Amino acid sequence: MRHLIATIVLRPVLLAQRIFVRLTVPKLPEAPGAREGVTGSGMPLRVLIVGDSSAAGVGAASQSKAFSGWLISSLISEFTVHWKLLAQTGSKTLETINRLENYPSEQFDVVVTALGVNDVTAGICVRSWLNHQISLVKWLRDKFSTQHILLSGLPPVHRFPSLPQPLRWYLGNQARRFDIALRTWVETQQDCDFVKINFALDPELMAPDGFHPGPIIYGLWGKAVAQKILESRLSKSQMHHKRISSDPIVDYH
Repeated sequence: MRHLIATIVLRPVLLAQRIFVRLTVPKLPEAPGAREGVTGSGMPLRVLIVGDSSAAGVGAASQSKAFSGWLISSLISEFTVHWKLLAQTGSKTLETINRLENYPSEQFDVVVTALGVNDVTAGICVRSWLNHQISLVKWLRDKFSTQHILLSGLPPVHRFPSLPQPLRWYLGNQARRFDIALRTWVETQQDCDFVKINFALDPELMAPDGFHPGPIIYGLWGKAVAQKILESRLSKSQMHHKRISSDPIVDYH
């Protein structure tokens, strides 16, 4: 109710500020570099990254300094990583589902998603967005036979330096509501993990547009996701070893 009231009362100001941001915030390109590859040593691990401009590395000089680069480099000491990045600036969750429908089926052990900010700025309500996220997860399971889906939460939009007040407060409040709804749902899913994005968004650590992460934030994010993947794979390996070790010894003499 509070958000609805704010939407009605602040509508003229928010509209003017949205136009101002659209006209004044510089449009940065997606990070150049490879969007798929095979690297590392160890057991094979197939990783798919799906998302918007943050997943595409806007604000980084190259993919190696973007989210995908930090994530993959944090995994290659333990795995031979077969990875692919499918991300596009401006993507919303429903658009991503529609785009992936035309992508050929493959098998991925892990899928990482980074979506939500564009849904917030587009004014999509929490319930609709969560339903889109649930549909995306089901679709990823069916299309890519993935065993583990990591959903990145919403960044602290209320700290984006490029957004004026009260637009910053308004979008930040909605982003928090998205974040809570997604985290609550993910906790009910055995094959999903929620990755909280709670890194400090100091202006000097962000991209020049004041809207996207800089390389340091991408590094923190990539390492956080990699840690969850490593913990999950290690846990499964230990459980498998425990089952083997606890099997009864059968004497055939």
